[in-house]
Amino acid sequence: MNEIMTLEEVAEYLRVSERTVYEWVQKGEIPGGKIGTSWRFKRADIENWVNRRLTPRISPEFKEFSLTVPAVLKPESVKLLQSEHKWGALEELAGLIIQTGKMKSKEELMHALHQREDLMSTGIGWGIAVPHVRLASVKSPVMALGVSRKGIQDYDSLDGLPVHYITMIAAGRDQHAEYIRLLSLVSARLKDDSVVKALLTAEEYEIWSVFTGKNLS
Repeated sequence: MNEIMTLEEVAEYLRVSERTVYEWVQKGEIPGGKIGTSWRFKRADIENWVNRRLTPRISPEFKEFSLTVPAVLKPESVKLLQSEHKWGALEELAGLIIQTGKMKSKEELMHALHQREDLMSTGIGWGIAVPHVRLASVKSPVMALGVSRKGIQDYDSLDGLPVHYITMIAAGRDQHAEYIRLLSLVSARLKDDSVVKALLTAEEYEIWSVFTGKNLS
């Protein structure tokens, strides 16, 4: 039997405000229904909704899309994270994004990341976080990958566990296909147990090869 959740419990589970959940359910954006005058939600429905939102699937029209992770994630855009705190780690990765030359303003990127995290934590569970934004100033998709051996305790991940793997993605506002493709590929890669175990013990110079499955030439 499905566990029934109140609006307040859903808001706490998703780490958003009760007002946000209320607006979503009023618009039909999140599964729920009224019992009497109160909104109620099935936990299984909410968990499935979260998984669909944070692990996008590739639409049929993009099956032949040729964009790959090795083509976007450059070897110099990976690192062992020094910070043990969420925003310190995101600052480190934002710095790598800026170094690619595909974005000029670190302040713009950090502002967009704050807005995204205010909506819902990008810590999707299993030690994984995929902070992602779309900005008009980004001309082509760009990525950075960080590994935290100690784990980031304050990431506010949906399962409450420390985050060890952060993949940051930025794409242009008109690059929806590329954006969805990368989110899907990254999520799949980070759910491969052999990959995440190898990443946690890899030296910094090995991280790119472990994650992409390619050898540095």
